[in-house]
Parts: sequence; structure tokens; C-alpha cells
Amino acid sequence: MSDGLLTGALGDVKVRRPRMLSPLREHLRDTMWFAPTVGLVGALLLWWVAEGVDAEIVRTLQDHEDYDSVKTLIGVSEDAKTVISTIGSAMMTFIGVVFSISLVAVQMASGQFSPRVVRIFVRSRITKSTLTVFLATFLFSLMTLTSFDSEKDPRIVSNVPLVEGILAVAMVLLSLLLFVAYVNGTLRMMRVGFVIDRIAREALRVAAKQPMERADDGAELGPETGRVTHQGRAGVLRDVNIARLVQAARRRGVVLRLLPRIGDFVVPGTPVFTVHGGAAPPARALRYSVSVGVERTFHQDLGFGLRQLSDIGLRALSPAVNDPTTAVQALDRIVQFLASVAPYPLGALPHRDRQGVVRLVQPVPGWTELVDLGFAEIRGCAVGSPQVTRRILAGLDDLLLLAPQERRAPLVRHRELLAQAVERTVPEAADRAFALLADRQGIG
Repeated sequence: MSDGLLTGALGDVKVRRPRMLSPLREHLRDTMWFAPTVGLVGALLLWWVAEGVDAEIVRTLQDHEDYDSVKTLIGVSEDAKTVISTIGSAMMTFIGVVFSISLVAVQMASGQFSPRVVRIFVRSRITKSTLTVFLATFLFSLMTLTSFDSEKDPRIVSNVPLVEGILAVAMVLLSLLLFVAYVNGTLRMMRVGFVIDRIAREALRVAAKQPMERADDGAELGPETGRVTHQGRAGVLRDVNIARLVQAARRRGVVLRLLPRIGDFVVPGTPVFTVHGGAAPPARALRYSVSVGVERTFHQDLGFGLRQLSDIGLRALSPAVNDPTTAVQALDRIVQFLASVAPYPLGALPHRDRQGVVRLVQPVPGWTELVDLGFAEIRGCAVGSPQVTRRILAGLDDLLLLAPQERRAPLVRHRELLAQAVERTVPEAADRAFALLADRQGIG
């Protein structure tokens, strides 16, 4: 990302746009370079330690004039050299296989489910672990080959890579085990049920972070005394560094209110914060507090899981795919997610400092918006599929039982709209009655 600025409307506050997602851990989980890089550095360190141990073993034997043992080690190392050379070439083949399988799996998932599920493969721990260990084994084998001494005289030889050879073989065994686990994990990720379950679990994890209290609205925060606007490149608001913003607001004695929601597209000049109760925090206090990228992430985005589940359901209902069962699976998780957030106070999240004073108010989707996101588009495409209409009705009925009284209106609205659409579209009365019969399995 290129550097950008956040400019305050009052006091000309200028803040550099962050270069990476905050916290750093979430950003690194969305990359494929970090884990292999750490693995390569670790392989170099392991080789350096093992080489020192091997050299110390040879020196100890030479000091004790145990040249027969040194000669035996030299003979063993000659056989090990052939094995290490084979390991080095085999690892490159394995790396190519892993890379090819990953590309095919990503392409199939993107075409069959949704382009937004590609991040599941990018964040896959087994994929990163396998690629990391393979690359580390390859590098360790190459470095081990450089440790072999061409001198045959046991009194002169400086190093015999015995420990290095044992470690190389151990890393190969670990690579084989990981390869089996990788193939199994990749096959699981190509199944729609597993992908939907992963999305739902990520979405529920975000929902579990929602505080069980209602934030003050803008009027209760007091008059607006400052504003901070975005002057970096255009992109999706991926993340805000809550701890940094709360700290900056506390030091200034103000309350910051985030204007766009996580997942909104912002362009240069878009207001991102309003300041209440005083002047805007200084530039260095707000530096790296906001992250803008090219796509949404799960980290603080409450609606992103529903967006992906809805996309999968819509693609399953398209004429090219015509897979209502997959749409029903997506609806199962949509109902599960909405049921989990039904008792939560939505619309805004209050973030407090250590003294319990609200310092940051972060907007999140409200209940009506989440219900519309989960049902509106699928409902519009489901009229010709009784399996899907029956599952939608069953899901709405379940949510009507679970949701508080004040949150039932959007559920009733979707139920009535679905019934009206079926009445208009399905000519036979028996088919209409069948399509409007609630069933949690769709047709089961």
C-alpha cells in the first residue's frame, strides 16, 4: 500500500494511513509469505546450530585421538550425502505438487461457491504449515550438502554432518505426514458443507465479540467539535485499531465516533471520525489507526459472514448451477447466525477506556440490515424452488420465536413478501400450498 493521510477538519490534523491491518496478527493470517519466510529463517538457524554440534563432535573425537570413530562417521556421511541429495530434489517436486493442488482448489472454490471464499484457503493453517515445512526441508538439505567435507583423513576433517543428516531425515518424515494431512484438508475445503461451516464459525466468532450494551447515539455524545477525513487511496475500510483510538481519545479527553462501517468503501475526502468534546487528537496519536484495503475481512466486520453465505446461496440458485440443496445449507447457517445475534444490542459498539468511559463508538449493522442481508436476495431467487422457500419460512418462523418482540417486524415482512411472490409466480394452488409449507430440511 502507498502511504496516505488522514486530515482533520479542525486543527488540520494529518495522520498517515496505516500500511497494514491492525492488529498485525490478523494481517499476517491473510498472507502466504509470512509463515514460509519464518520457516526458511528457522531452517537456517537450525542448520547453523546442527553444524556447530557436528563440528564439536568431530573436534572432541579428534582431541581424544579416536580417529576410528571419525573414520566411521565419514563413511556414514558418504551414504547420507546421497540421501540428502535425493531429499533436496524430491522436495522441489513436492512443493510443485502442493502449489498445483492449492491453485486448483482455489479456482474450483471461487467458481463454485464465491470469489470471497478464497480467503479461507489463504488462511488455511495446514496449507501454510505444509508449504513452510517443505521449503524449510529443501533449504536445510541444501545447506547440509555444503557441510560435507571432501577430506578423507580423519585427522584433518573439520566436520561430518551427522546431526544435520538425522535432522534432514526427520524433516522429510514430518513433510510426508503433513502432505497427507494437507491432501485431506484440501479435499475437505473443496466440499461446500465444510466451506459454509468455516464461514459460519468465523462470523459467529465476530458476533461473540459484540458487547452486551447499547452505545450512545450522536446526540448523546454531545456536539461535534472536530472531524477527520480520509486522504489515502480509495478502498474498503478493513479495520480500526481500537486500542490506539481509545488511548488517543482518552489522552485528549474526547469521544471519537467512527462514521463508515467496517466493510464500507471509502474514497479520499470521506469523513471517517467525528470528534465530540474537544479538539481532534494529534497526528501521531491517530497514525496507523485505520486500515483501508482492497477487500473485506472478518476481523471486525459483523456482516461479512452473511455476505458470503448469501453469495453462496445465490450462486447455488442461479440457472447455471441450479443447486437448491446448497442454498438450503447456506440458509441453515444464516438462521444460526441471526439467532445468535438476536439478543445483542446492534447498531453501534461502545469501546471504553480503563476507567469505564466511552471513548470510541463504532457503527455495526443493525438487526433489520442483517436480516435483509441474509434473506432479501435469496428470497428473490427462491420462488421457483419449493425446497428453498420452505426452508426460508422455517428459518423465519424459528427466528420469530427467538427474536425479541421489537425485532420481529423485518422477519414478518420477509415472510409476507415471500408468500406474495409465490402467490404471483406459482400457478397451481397445490404447488403454492406445498411451497409455503415450512420445513427445516426444505423438502424432508
